[in-house]
Amino acid sequence: MIDSICIFEDKGYANLLPLVYSRPIYDLLSGILTLREKITYHFPTQIVTLHSRKYLEKLIQKENPKVLVNKMNQKVNTCLFINGRVILDSNLAKTLLQFEDNTLFLFNNQVIAAKVSGHNLEKFRVNLPETFSISDFQNLNKTNIEAVIINYPWDLVNRNGIEIFNDFNLLVDKNAKMVLGNIYESVSFLNKSYIFIGEGTKVKPGVVLDAENGPIFIDKNVTIMPNSVIEGPCFIGENSIIKISAKIYENTSIGKACKIGGEVEQSIIHSYSNKQHEGFLGHAYLGQWVNLGADTNNSDLKNNYSNVKVIINDSEPIDTGSIFVGLIIGDHSKTAINTMINTGTVVGFSSNIFGGGFPDKYITSFAWRGSESTSTYNLYKSIEVAKKVMERRNKAFTKIEEDVFNEIFKLTEAERAKRNL
Repeated sequence: MIDSICIFEDKGYANLLPLVYSRPIYDLLSGILTLREKITYHFPTQIVTLHSRKYLEKLIQKENPKVLVNKMNQKVNTCLFINGRVILDSNLAKTLLQFEDNTLFLFNNQVIAAKVSGHNLEKFRVNLPETFSISDFQNLNKTNIEAVIINYPWDLVNRNGIEIFNDFNLLVDKNAKMVLGNIYESVSFLNKSYIFIGEGTKVKPGVVLDAENGPIFIDKNVTIMPNSVIEGPCFIGENSIIKISAKIYENTSIGKACKIGGEVEQSIIHSYSNKQHEGFLGHAYLGQWVNLGADTNNSDLKNNYSNVKVIINDSEPIDTGSIFVGLIIGDHSKTAINTMINTGTVVGFSSNIFGGGFPDKYITSFAWRGSESTSTYNLYKSIEVAKKVMERRNKAFTKIEEDVFNEIFKLTEAERAKRNL
């Protein structure tokens, strides 16, 4: 038996930047649930500790006031440490519980989890590292297991359809009423038994919900405007709005309080982000508080059909092993109208893209990128804009958020200096 779980960040978080500058890795969306929600679903009675980089601690504590952050409970006897990059399912959860205490679970020499008790647990009660590595568990017995672990942003996008299937089967009782919202006349259902619609949701005339190739999960208080087409697997989060005649293709997750129009395919839009107008978004991951201007289009396939290479964390380009990779964009970043974005483009935290032509395939955080030149986006102005944007959604921008902005600005100074910004 285990008393508690600790969901931790390891050094692999760096390969998921810029998406994790302002959140821990386990709060990334994958399917319907975040990575953390998948873990806690399978351990509903255990005490939860969240571990993170130090500068995120107060933000996580604010958002999770009843959960321990970077502190171990003094009363527990056994803790299961779980890597926040792991996609946990019921089979993996059962496997982890079968082993004796003080066992380290590895996959491809990466830490998946560690079942810890006794003096090994006492060590972590005294001090949790800033980020975990395999050396922090060196006194444990090692065993190799099979697991799914996220290494790069495109891993989340490529697996999203599978995770929508898996989460749908976890969350939906097919013996209960599946359609709870207000469905107007002339809405078309294809494979209705695989469609869930939450309370307070409005699906207006002419909408097509096509679940023949996978489930559709529409949360509560969503508005689907007339003549939109949604293909499963698809997830649309609470309070989101799908605009008139939107085309939402398979393997797409749209988080809470988003406004989405135009054409979207196999993408993850985290929450509180807008793509309201025409334009194509494909094989992309958008963070929070992102706004794509009208007719913003991203390419997700090269003309020569070769693998897409992506620059992560301002390093050498990485071969993704995939011919489909679109846009990766950090929180609070924006594009102007008619913006064109190349395959495998990465845009950092709180950047603005405008002007003609294709921007660079790697745009650092706090960049003000025009068609003629790029400069540093003033930190004070970026904070003021973020305050206004969040206030529009009745979200407070506190001193805690401001401190996170300041820290991210410092963390990304070297990238801007490299470009003489």
